[in-house]
Formats: sequence, C-alpha cells, structure tokens
Amino acid sequence: DLSGAINHARQHLANAPDDINALYILTRALIYRSYSEYNRDADRASALAITTEAVTRNPNNSDMLAIHALALQAENRPAEAATTAERALKEDTPASAIARTALALAYDSVGSYETALRESERAVNTANSRAALVDALRAQAISQRDVGRYQDAITTVDRAIALDEHLLALHFERAQYALLLGNSDSATVSYFTILTHDENNVKARLRLCELSSVMRERERAVEYCHAVTERAPSWSEGWYRLGMEYFLQGNFEEAQGSLRRCATLQTLQNVPAADRRFECWYIQGQAAEIRGDCPSLIAIYN
Repeated sequence: DLSGAINHARQHLANAPDDINALYILTRALIYRSYSEYNRDADRASALAITTEAVTRNPNNSDMLAIHALALQAENRPAEAATTAERALKEDTPASAIARTALALAYDSVGSYETALRESERAVNTANSRAALVDALRAQAISQRDVGRYQDAITTVDRAIALDEHLLALHFERAQYALLLGNSDSATVSYFTILTHDENNVKARLRLCELSSVMRERERAVEYCHAVTERAPSWSEGWYRLGMEYFLQGNFEEAQGSLRRCATLQTLQNVPAADRRFECWYIQGQAAEIRGDCPSLIAIYN
C-alpha cells in the first residue's frame, strides 16, 4: 500500500528527518504512486521537495544525494539528476545502486540509451535491498525497451513484478512493452491485473479504451471511456477519448457533446494552448457540420 507507506514514512521523518531508509521509502513511494493514476503528478514534485530539503541540510551525504537524484530524474531534470548521482557515486555507499539507477534513467531520458543500459545493469548487480533491486530492474527494462529489446524488457520487468506485484507502474510499463511486440492480449492482462489491485483505477480504464479502439472494438472502447468520465468527470482526456470513439462510431451528437465538454474543461482549467487537445475543437466542429448544427459550429469557430 503506497499511501500507507507514504503516511508512515512522513510520520517517521517528522521525528527523525535525516533517516535515510525512511527518506528512500517516502521518495520512491511518491514516485511510484505518481505513475499509478492519472491525477498523481504532484507526488513527484512532493518527492523532490522532500529530498531537496534533506540535501540542503546534508549537502555531502552520498546516500541522500542518491535519493535526491532519483527524485530529480522523476521530475524530468536529467542533467541535475546525472550530476547529483555522479556526486553520490564518488563514495561507495549502500545507496550506490540507487545512484546508478537514477543515472541510468537520466541518461535514458536524453537518448543515451546504451549508456543508460550499462548503468542500469550495474545497478542491478550492486543492489543490496529488494527495493533498490526493483528500481534497478525497472530502469533496466526501460533501457532495454529503448534499444529495441522488447522481449528482454518484459522478462526484466517481470522480475521486478515478482519482487513487488503491488507497484502498478510496473504493470503499466509491462503493458507498454507487450504492445510494442504487438501482443494486445498480454497488455490487456496487465491492465486487468491493475484493476485487480485497484478496482477504481481510471488510468487503466483509459488505456483499455485506447487499446479497444486500436483493435476496432468500438462498443467496448466506448464502455471503458464512459467509465473514465464517470470516475473522473473533470479530466478532459477522458471526454476527448470518449468523443473520438463516438465520432468513429458515427454517433455525431454524442461526439459533439463529449468533445464540447473536453474543450470547456481545458478552457476552465487554463490548460496552456500548446498542451490543449486541438481535436476537442476541430472534431467537435466536424460533428456539428455533419449534423447541420450551424449555431454550435459558429460558436466553435468564433
């Protein structure tokens, strides 16, 4: 239970703010939870804030630097993560594998895939705890994916899952690797495994909607996307996917309504123009034109 681990680690750190083990537990739990659901991105920012505070108090502590590097790469700051990890690796400490994992992920995020793979393999070989090994195996699988070794990535992430099957991020990533091999059945199993652990998971339902759409299973895709909008009515992505499925079905009235909801949410939530789903306006306009709904069409383009 990541939320339970987070609460427990927070309480412990309140009394012992420099406890390395508690800091690692809290940081990795926040990072993994952030990937487990659609609305958890803020967890990565929280992890970075916590590790930043820790290294500010202890700027030369290699263990803390390694954990901080892990948080930096999760927040898409690869250059800082690599520099911090390399500082941590100047000393051989129990957290060396953590630093190498962070270094591997940082290299991978900037396209240095072979270097990332090499560092992740070293992390796997030096990990001295179950948690550190899981993290290292995850990094190795990501690197294997990015050098085109998709079956190896599945084999590696399966090792990580065997060590901790409750980390939903690993199942999401396994599904991705399966899809790269064209194995939609295996990906579907991974998504249903997530729903077994978290029956209300919205992100898994969206992935099932997307997968059903690719497989041209229109009714099933609509069913999954509708479930997304029921559970997360303020998430514009769900309305976008639902609207697109209705449009592909030829149900232009429902498509128009769903895409209008998507456009409205993105406007109300001040989503930057570069990040908005253009289709929520454009396809909505096409649906209105097909239906002969001139007032709505004028409103869209005005």
